[in-house]
Amino acid sequence: MHLPTPHGMSRRHFMKHMATAAATAPALQFISDLRAHAEDIKKAQKACILMWMGGGPPTIDIWDLKPGSKNGGEFQPIDTKGDLQISEHMPKTAMQMDKLSVVRSMSTREADHGRGRYYMHTAFVPNPTVVHPTFGSVVSQELGAKRSALEIPAFVSVNAPSGSPGFMGARHAPFVVSSNGQIRNASLGDKKDRLGQRLRMLSVIETNFINSKRGEMPKGHREIYKKAVNLMTSEQMKAFKVAEESQETKDAYGTGGFGQGLLMARRLVETGVPFIEVGMGGWDLHNNVFNTLSTQRLPQLDQGIAALTADLSQRGMLDDVVLVWMGEFGRTPRINQNVGRDHWAASWSVMVGGGGIKGGQAVGKTDRDGVRVDGKAYLPGDVWATVSQALGIPSKTVHRSKRGRPMKLANGGSPIKELIG
Repeated sequence: MHLPTPHGMSRRHFMKHMATAAATAPALQFISDLRAHAEDIKKAQKACILMWMGGGPPTIDIWDLKPGSKNGGEFQPIDTKGDLQISEHMPKTAMQMDKLSVVRSMSTREADHGRGRYYMHTAFVPNPTVVHPTFGSVVSQELGAKRSALEIPAFVSVNAPSGSPGFMGARHAPFVVSSNGQIRNASLGDKKDRLGQRLRMLSVIETNFINSKRGEMPKGHREIYKKAVNLMTSEQMKAFKVAEESQETKDAYGTGGFGQGLLMARRLVETGVPFIEVGMGGWDLHNNVFNTLSTQRLPQLDQGIAALTADLSQRGMLDDVVLVWMGEFGRTPRINQNVGRDHWAASWSVMVGGGGIKGGQAVGKTDRDGVRVDGKAYLPGDVWATVSQALGIPSKTVHRSKRGRPMKLANGGSPIKELIG
């Protein structure tokens, strides 16, 4: 087993001490202490798991119910272990809400799927002059690039394409996989001998192309290819093999794509990946909203969130892993003629937790009918600034676009004070 060398000690010096002490009982204790130290380091690595709800979920029926109002819908709120109520169709999550909080006063004004998706992922509204990086790419650069032991991509997206790395470049693009752990073209089979030959040939071609000074793309391609090779040869690939978990654990998360994606996310965090996005689509509920929620969407959502939160907590990981649940926008407080809800970005909710973020709270509020924010409204930048602080990324961080334009972290958003200790 490979053991980490303690800080401040060269490998040669370390091995000399190991050889001298090899036959002694203290050496065994020394090895045991190093192993424990390695496990502590592993647990303490900060990470974020984003649960992305493609289509725009009706948060008024999940996190901010309005019983008795004209827009209240068919569901009733239930008490939780926190100081807030949520939907009756989220009973398992209700038992974990002391560790999670809901920001009920999001107001983004972007009710188009594409624009809303971009805004929520980047904290910037779309701009034709620059492509901003999705926040997973930001974390990849700020945290992933510093993890020398990480051989697989620092940004993994499960069941969802996520967004663009923008001006941060292809090296911080999301590595997209499905929740079954099957990664196309990542298996070598019996072709390992041919791999070395192909790599040497590719190296010659790309070196010549890079030397021709044709921009950043050749270098980016070489780095991506290197990561792909690491994927095919690294022991860390086991993180994608959810099938290796016990049947009890797999059942706890739910056997669908969302639950198994969250289980993979936990395995990736344990391996050192700092940002994982897990997608769950099907939220564009213009029709038949209540039946679809109660029989399809919410049972999967409830089981997955509750299992992930409990699992991380039991493993002592939750204080280092930030959980974020969001979609492009919410849905209209008004129920339409097709018993559905349409796009609505004026007043809706996002769920956050873990990473030292205070749980059990409802931050902000909407009016009696859920039509508008009552008091302070929050933007995507405020959510990502909160996540950044929890991850230890300095709020004053400034990135530069390809043209040298300064871009403030999270578009200059401010951490939500009720959530940060």
